[in-house]
Amino acid sequence: MFKILKKEYLANNIWLMDIEAPKVAKSCKPGQFVIVKMDEEGERIPLTICDYNKEKGIVTIVFQIVGASTLEMADYEEGQSFMDFVGPLGCASELVGMPIEELKKESILFVCGGVGTAPVYPQAKWMKEHGIDVDVIIGARTKDIIILEEEMGKVAANLYIATDDGSYGFKGNGCDQINELVKNQGKKYTRVVAIGPMIMMKFVSLLTKELGIPTIVSMNPIMVDGTGMCGACRLQVGDEIKFACVDGPEFDGHLVDFDQAMRRQRMYKTEEGRAMLRFQEGDTHHGGCGNCN
Repeated sequence: MFKILKKEYLANNIWLMDIEAPKVAKSCKPGQFVIVKMDEEGERIPLTICDYNKEKGIVTIVFQIVGASTLEMADYEEGQSFMDFVGPLGCASELVGMPIEELKKESILFVCGGVGTAPVYPQAKWMKEHGIDVDVIIGARTKDIIILEEEMGKVAANLYIATDDGSYGFKGNGCDQINELVKNQGKKYTRVVAIGPMIMMKFVSLLTKELGIPTIVSMNPIMVDGTGMCGACRLQVGDEIKFACVDGPEFDGHLVDFDQAMRRQRMYKTEEGRAMLRFQEGDTHHGGCGNCN
């Protein structure tokens, strides 16, 4: 069992929890995720890792209520436990695998929105701990739904807040803020990492392709099972078929077919849609087992 040590409401039905999971914490790297199962009958829920403390054996998760399972998860209180807390899963961010001296030559901009702010935080924190300055944009529709601003401000060299309605920080979305920094302020970036809603990552990638800035995106929003066997997170990356949970969750944003991924995500929500995808995609529908039952 995995005890909830801390529970905190952040904003907009978004919750943060510290979980006692020493073995998971010991192996965590930025960019990875865990699978949470509340009880024997519970759904498997893949969640990106927001933070971890190897010494204390704590893993921090952030989740938003989007359905029955996450609603039930939000009812759990400090002192209660989850039955399963499996991880770390997925590939770590490619940035943490680069030589430190090479990373220090980079000028990196992180762009995050919504719950996507959570998986950006451990990457920015890792950079700070290794002496690498990074800029971070947190985008939101309005001030009230911004999360982890204080924490991010401690690890980012420059933190920019952008709200669609102008209620806080820069008035505009993440792309508008990028344009302001690059085109109007003359900032130069060698790499962008964008994590957030699919539509946001799509338009950030379109913009950075125009600007000639290599871009990494995290496709964790389309994960369901977390093992590649459900077929939910199948996506086209260039001329290859990939699965976010086993091959990612991070990919080259300029190669991801976002329109196909969003269309599949809509279809996967219904039984008829899942059946259609299995028929259309055949043996490539699954990443783990390679065939459908």
